[in-house]
Amino acid sequence: MSVDAIRKLVEKLDEQIIESDLGKPFFSRPEYHTYPFDSSNFRPINIVKSGRKIAFVDGGNQELIGAPNFSVQINRVYFNIFKGNKRLLSNSIPNKMEFFSATFSRFKNGEIYYDTFILPIREKHFEFLPKEGDLSFSSMDKTLRYGLMRADISRVASIARRFAEWEFAKHVIDNELEENDIIVRDGSLQTGETNESKYSRRAYESAKNKGVIFSGLSKTCSLYTDTGLPLLGAVRKLAEDNDIPYGRWYYYPVADILSAEHEASIFIVKLHPAAERIFRYEIQRDQVNKLSTDEINEIMSVLSENCKDVILPGYPYGLMDADYSARVRDEELEKYKMIFLSEISKLGKWGKFKKYIQAADTHDIINMFMG
Repeated sequence: MSVDAIRKLVEKLDEQIIESDLGKPFFSRPEYHTYPFDSSNFRPINIVKSGRKIAFVDGGNQELIGAPNFSVQINRVYFNIFKGNKRLLSNSIPNKMEFFSATFSRFKNGEIYYDTFILPIREKHFEFLPKEGDLSFSSMDKTLRYGLMRADISRVASIARRFAEWEFAKHVIDNELEENDIIVRDGSLQTGETNESKYSRRAYESAKNKGVIFSGLSKTCSLYTDTGLPLLGAVRKLAEDNDIPYGRWYYYPVADILSAEHEASIFIVKLHPAAERIFRYEIQRDQVNKLSTDEINEIMSVLSENCKDVILPGYPYGLMDADYSARVRDEELEKYKMIFLSEISKLGKWGKFKKYIQAADTHDIINMFMG
């Protein structure tokens, strides 16, 4: 019986997951300076009155149509601004920016390259987009490939949206925020792909020049300790074992990162007394070094005040709203796909495109018939 097999699976997994010593945060690279776990590093988040505004930025994309040699995407980047739980209207730039991108393969210098061109839905939004020259990659780029395998074109196609998030954040800082305000991007501050740090540095430079705190909060965290425990689980266990009494807290320091690709200091945060989850929160490294304990508390206080939504207490409502507003939904995708295919037909090019699309869509056809 499947129930018996699953029960045995659970029992064997339980045997393998050993709650060993906490160890210390583990990063395999020497640029990551970690700190031993210490219960004194838990600090309460004391709610204080603050005039700081907080902006949240997120993006989304989906493939309209694809083949082994091209991928057409619809991309969306969105931001909002809050003061506590009160949403503020933007002054100078649109809250939402959308663009199409097309990534295609070509043979150059004895290798397959992927290039991308981009077209905003509104032409005036070009200023918020990355440069096409930064969206050309070798298919064997070590930051993009899977092991020894050539980079998948659909992954490369998502880079335009990721770079656009950084560029849009820069414009939010320049046009919408003031000194001491905070910007929170969805996810880590780590930059992984070739040319990405060019855009993160532009955003950081704007933040430093204007005195805006640049940060990122991750929905998930795949970091570990050097005994194999998940980092967030280890910090939660440390809190429980030491009866940390604070309803809201932040744990710092975890690690300071001396890398051009990841300019951050890492915090672990519990942002609401009823929160079931804790999160990895990062602040741009050079800025953290200049903050007092009171200023760090005020930043955490401002973030906490946005984390009261009953759906997910302890997670910023601004990020939930940004995720919802940036998401490209299936019904939108179908609408754009029909327009795209119609335009191909009007040009009399369906025969040309069909042979490439059909080289990749057998799995979709099987799913359609098999459910």
